[in-house]
Amino acid sequence: MRLRGFGMRCAVAVVVGLFCGAGTATAEFGPQAPPNGHLGPAGTATMHGDAAASDTTPYPGPGIGAVEARFVALGAACPTILIGGDGLPQALCTSIATRSPVVYLLDPATGDPLAQLPLAAGSLLGGVYGYLDAAGDFVVATGGDAVSWVGHDRAADGTWRLFTRRTASVAAAVTEPCGAPGCDAVQSLVPDHDGRIWFVTEHGRMGYLDPESGAVRGDSLAPGEAVSNSVAAAPEGVAIAGEHALYLVRASESGAPQVVWQRGYDRGPARKPGQLSWGTGATPTFFGPRTGSEYVTITDNAAPREHLLVFDTATGNPVCEVEVLPPGAGGTENSPIGAGRSVFVASTYGYPYPAGTSGHSDPPSAGFTGGMTRVDVDPGGAGCSVRWTNSVGSAAVPRLSTADGGIYTVERHPALPNGGTTPMDTYDHVVVDAGTGAVRVRRPLGATTLADPLEMVGSIAPGGTQYQGTTTGLFRIAAR
Repeated sequence: MRLRGFGMRCAVAVVVGLFCGAGTATAEFGPQAPPNGHLGPAGTATMHGDAAASDTTPYPGPGIGAVEARFVALGAACPTILIGGDGLPQALCTSIATRSPVVYLLDPATGDPLAQLPLAAGSLLGGVYGYLDAAGDFVVATGGDAVSWVGHDRAADGTWRLFTRRTASVAAAVTEPCGAPGCDAVQSLVPDHDGRIWFVTEHGRMGYLDPESGAVRGDSLAPGEAVSNSVAAAPEGVAIAGEHALYLVRASESGAPQVVWQRGYDRGPARKPGQLSWGTGATPTFFGPRTGSEYVTITDNAAPREHLLVFDTATGNPVCEVEVLPPGAGGTENSPIGAGRSVFVASTYGYPYPAGTSGHSDPPSAGFTGGMTRVDVDPGGAGCSVRWTNSVGSAAVPRLSTADGGIYTVERHPALPNGGTTPMDTYDHVVVDAGTGAVRVRRPLGATTLADPLEMVGSIAPGGTQYQGTTTGLFRIAAR
C-alpha cells in the first residue's frame, strides 16, 4: 500500500527547522563507539545496530514523505532483521508452529524470502539474539549450548540457499555447575574487539568462545543471578545486565573471564506488566560524546517510576540517576538508544505480550500507556537532565538515524478508551524528531495482531528501507 505522510517535504522542513540534513544530526548524536572489526556493517549487524547496542544507524530512514509499506507473511515472529555488506537482509525469526528459530534470506527489492533454514531450538530468547560477522555469516546460539555460523550463497541457476557453515559447542561452560545438558541455555552473544565471542546464559553464566581455537572459558556472574537481555561490547569490555546488577566483564591476562565491576540497582517489588522478566528490561548501551563508549546505561525497575542509570564505563562509578517516562506507574522492556551524550528511553508498561512469555506481574495487568524520554548527560559528565518527554506509544524498539535525526518506530493505538488492548488495535509508522520529541509524521500501517511489532526492533538498510518485524512476519517500508 502507498502511504502519504502528513509532514512537509525536506526542502520545506529545512526552512522551518525540522530535521532533514545529515550534518547537524551527526554532529549532535556522535561519535558512536569504535567499529568492531569482527562484525558486519555498523547499524545493521546486530539487533541493536552494533556491538555497543546503541540502537542507532548511520543511514537515513524512509523520511517523512510518501512511503510504500509491504507486509510479508512468514508465519513467524521476526525480532532480528540484519543487513550484511552484500545488501541482503537476513531475518532471525521464531516459527509460530514449531517455536523454533528460522533464518530467512530476504529479497531486498520486496522483502520476500529467497531461502530459509530451521535451526535447533534452545531458550526462547536464545532464538532471538544473533549477529552478522565481518564475512556476512549469521552467528547465532543453537540448541542452547552451541554457536552456529549460517552462511548463504547462490547457485548457477540463480537460486539462493542458507546453510550451516560450522557449529562450535560451548556446553562445558553452559552446563557447569549444574552438570547436565538442558539445565541452562545461551541467552545472547556478541564478539569483543579481540574477536572472542562472549555469551551469557539464562542462569547467570558468562564466558567466551575463541572461534579460532575452539577453546571455551566460562564462569558465573554472581550467586542467584539470571540474564534476560542481550549483551553489548566496547573496547573497555562486555556489559551484561543481570536481573540484579549490571556487570562489566573481560578476559584477564591469563585469559580467564572476570568481572571488572558490578553495580546493583533497584529491581522493584516484582515484574511489571509490559516486561518479560523481573529486573531491568534493558540491554546495556555504551555511548558518549568523546569516545562513543565512555558511558554505559540501563534502566532500573523502581516503582512506581523507573530511573535511567548512567555509569562511567572504566570505573563503574555512577554518573547520574534520573526518573524517566511520563508520571505514574511506568517501566520498559526496551534497550535505550545511546548517541553522543543523549539517551532515549521508550515505555512498554502494560504492553500485552502473549500468554506464556512471562510470569506473574504486579499489578497483574495494566493498560499500555506509552511515552518516550530523552536524557542528556551534562557536558562535564557530572549529572544528567531530562530534555523532553512525549506520549508516543512505541510498539517497537525505536531506532535513531544519526543521518537525519529521526527516531523511527511503530506506535500502537489501543481501541479501548481505558488503554486496554484488543486484537483491533491499530498501528502507525511514526518518525519522532530526536531534537524536540515532536512527532513529524504518522502513517497508518495496519491493524490486528498481524501488524503487532510486539516491541521488536526495526532495522534501516542503506538506501533508507526500513524492515520491521511483527508477530507473524515483517514490514518492508521504503520511500516512494
